Amino acid sequence: MKAKIIAVVNQKGGAGKTTVAMQLAGSLGLRGFDVLVVDADTQGTATRWAASADDGNPFPATVVGLSAAQGKLHREVKKLISNYHYIIIDGPPASDSPVAQSALMVADLALVPIIPSPLDMWASVGIRKAIEDAADINENLQSRLVVNQCQPNTKLARDVLDILPEFGIQMAESQFHQRTVYRQCAVYGQTVHNFGVRAAPAKAEVELLIDEVLELLHRKKGRANKQVKKAGSNGKQ
Repeated sequence: MKAKIIAVVNQKGGAGKTTVAMQLAGSLGLRGFDVLVVDADTQGTATRWAASADDGNPFPATVVGLSAAQGKLHREVKKLISNYHYIIIDGPPASDSPVAQSALMVADLALVPIIPSPLDMWASVGIRKAIEDAADINENLQSRLVVNQCQPNTKLARDVLDILPEFGIQMAESQFHQRTVYRQCAVYGQTVHNFGVRAAPAKAEVELLIDEVLELLHRKKGRANKQVKKAGSNGKQ
């Protein structure tokens, strides 16, 4: 078993990195996979999220804090790849951090959560450059924008969503809408799957993202490389 590695990164705090990382990790765990979350943020939000779970209903993925590894994070992660199916790195809010750069060096896929607002889009430009630089060395690195806290009924969100395809990173099909249940998950140390019928729309969003991520990670390399080169020539990757 050799883990596929997903780095959830953005230079802006509050974009939803931990929400995306923990929903993805926990939901993959519920599917029966062995999943590790690497909490690479000194704030330790992912660690506190998992610690909030009841003893009788633990978070369905292992969480370990490795922010102290700094620029050697990729070395620590490589030591663990034979123990898990998936390793998800919850990165710090800084594109120039040695932790974020180290995570991108070892990742198969970079997910960039972004809130659809001009300020958030402008503040996220640095992570695009960091991904581009990492891809020069890590040739297998793919990337996707994940729209978070989306309110599609507002004109501002619609306007930003219209221009996000020009950001330089391809958008994921799945979007996380602004829903209270995502915040509740952190309080109770769980995923949206634990909140019954009322969380059905959020569950559908998470499951769609998982399906998309799995397709990206496991499609044939020839096809993936061809699409990456094509996207790169169009300025989309």
